[in-house]
Amino acid sequence: MPYSMKQTCQKVGMTYEALKFYCNQGLVPNVKRDKNNYRVFDERDIAWIKGLICLKRCGMSIEDMKQYLALCLGGKATIPERKEILKKQKDLLVRQMERLRQDIAYIDEKQNYYDDVLAGKTQYTSNLIAADEE
Repeated sequence: MPYSMKQTCQKVGMTYEALKFYCNQGLVPNVKRDKNNYRVFDERDIAWIKGLICLKRCGMSIEDMKQYLALCLGGKATIPERKEILKKQKDLLVRQMERLRQDIAYIDEKQNYYDDVLAGKTQYTSNLIAADEE
């Protein structure tokens, strides 16, 4: 069953403008057209678009997505190169997750410190205000 642009946007959670941009950038290959020359999509297109959305959320650039697409269109022989692209993207995400964990730990530490200060368990000190100004 073919889906219109609007239906496809609803299925994948993407704005009309974003899907149109992806199509115009050539990121959705072999887009079919109906009798009125409107783009129509099938389940394979939708699965591909969902993959693009994931890659974008992971921080992949449009140019990198184009490279990945070109490799995908190259068939089975390009799988090792595609795996390497995905590995690099995953490594980047893992580093970002570790930074986020560190940031969360810092915020938790500060929250606990403030709780202790407010409860009178710890004396307040500041990195910004001299002790005699507090």
